[in-house]
Order: sequence, then structure tokens, then C-alpha cells
Amino acid sequence: MQSDKSDLIKLAIEKSQNSLSEAEDNFKIDYFAVVLNRIYYSVFYIVTALAYKYNFVTSKHSQLKSWFNRKFIYEDKIFDTEMLKTYEESFAYRQKSDYDLRFIPDVKLVKDLLFDAKKFVKSIEDFLYDQE
Repeated sequence: MQSDKSDLIKLAIEKSQNSLSEAEDNFKIDYFAVVLNRIYYSVFYIVTALAYKYNFVTSKHSQLKSWFNRKFIYEDKIFDTEMLKTYEESFAYRQKSDYDLRFIPDVKLVKDLLFDAKKFVKSIEDFLYDQE
């Protein structure tokens, strides 16, 4: 069972890294709506890896975000509140980009969120590797 859990964690980390890479590639060609989508999923997948580590299972994005917020930001104070802000913004802008036909992503906003997402993913990756 432990091997399966480790495999799932590694797969989720890999999906997070791939999503970040896709975000960077699409940023270079000004596909900002795609960038916002991939930013969110890079954050989602790395938190999913964290959830596997702590045996938290859910199929709901909002429950995963609430769990991360409660456990790692407020209770255990492992991560800074800026990380919660990045998580919330990445979700909100992904939603807006995917569903609001009038929304046109601003270059600076996308660039800043991509930067923040890279820090977010690295922080959780480092934490996960430190826990091994």
C-alpha cells in the first residue's frame, strides 16, 4: 500500500510540473487563457500530492482547497498565507478565463500569477521531499 501511495504522490508532482511547463510554453505564445488554466492545475496537482501524503481523499476542488487552508495555513502554520492567496487566485482566474466570455487576461496579472504558482509548487515539493 505504501508503494501505491508513493507512486500517486510522484505522479501528482509530475502532473504539477508538466502543467507549469505547459503554462510557461503557452505564456511565450500569448495564450493567456490556457496559461491560467495550467497555472491552476499545477497548484491543484501539487496539493493533491500533499493530500495523498496525508491520506486526505476528495473529488471536490473546493474541499481540497479548504483542507489545505485549514491544515497547512491555519492549524499547522506550515505555509504562509500568501500561498492561500495564490491558490485562491489561480482558481478564480481559471474559472473566469474558462467561463466568462468577456474576460481578457492581462499580461501582468498572468505573469505575476505564473511566478507565484512556481513558488507555490516549489514550496510544496520541497516540503514533500523533506517529509520522506
